[in-house]
Amino acid sequence: MMDAIQKSLLHEVAELDALPVGAYNIRANGKSAARNTTANIDIETKLDKPGIDIFIHPGTKKESVHIPVVLSESGLKDMVYNDFYIGAGSDVVIIAGCGIHNCGTGDSQHDGIHTFHVGQNAKVRYVEKHYGEGDGRGKRVMNPTTIVYLEEGAQLEMEMTQISGIDDTLRKTSAKLKAGSSLVIREKVMTTGEQKAVSDITADLDGEGCSCNVVSRTVAKDKSTQHFISVLNGNAACAGHTECDSIIMDDARVLASPQLSASCVDASLIHEAAIGKIAGEQLIKLMTLGLNEKEAEEQIVNGFLK
Repeated sequence: MMDAIQKSLLHEVAELDALPVGAYNIRANGKSAARNTTANIDIETKLDKPGIDIFIHPGTKKESVHIPVVLSESGLKDMVYNDFYIGAGSDVVIIAGCGIHNCGTGDSQHDGIHTFHVGQNAKVRYVEKHYGEGDGRGKRVMNPTTIVYLEEGAQLEMEMTQISGIDDTLRKTSAKLKAGSSLVIREKVMTTGEQKAVSDITADLDGEGCSCNVVSRTVAKDKSTQHFISVLNGNAACAGHTECDSIIMDDARVLASPQLSASCVDASLIHEAAIGKIAGEQLIKLMTLGLNEKEAEEQIVNGFLK
């Protein structure tokens, strides 16, 4: 049974108000709260460390897996290892995410290590949302690690969002791509107060015709700090693109560190990075429509992060 706070967190990170259709594993305060498997998707508890193995049978189509985590106990440190084995020719959606409610004095922390083994010509959409709340003095800390192995022709699209309430986060993503595979990463992050966020992405483009596209949009407010690191290694005839666009406000600090490395003459790699404040003419235009300055800023930020 989940209490009202945990149910509210579940809605925030996975848009769930009831148990989902299909396969799922819901974790609350370090323990399994609910689980379901299907004919094509198996979920098994690891025997050597905390976490689960998710097996998606070859050819599985139009099915989903929900694996959200919620923490409502102040001072709890939770770490899980989740491994996904996606069979060849599959086409599935995986919904993850973590919500932390902390009204106490101890730091609450969740570290999730997700490893994806995506089979030949399989297609996966992965959605991950992080959310924090609570008026306690303890921090809300999340350190997600994502490890990706794409077989020939595999496709993985990742949507990672962190908009509210996380005090400290180190987001590490690494990927290895074989021939004809494709990786798309779309990241949205907003920090406020004195929050800190580091996003560290490395992709090895090892197979002929593979591609990687990384797009990060962030907003840094108050005295928060952000650091975006991206490394693309073109080791074959491939295409890689990384882009970081950031809005900086108040006394925040933003650092972008894109890096490209090519060891093949047919590798095509591009990086873009832009950091700037909200343009004055944008504010003026919205204020002439009846918004005050704060409301105008919120409209611009919301539009930027969509």
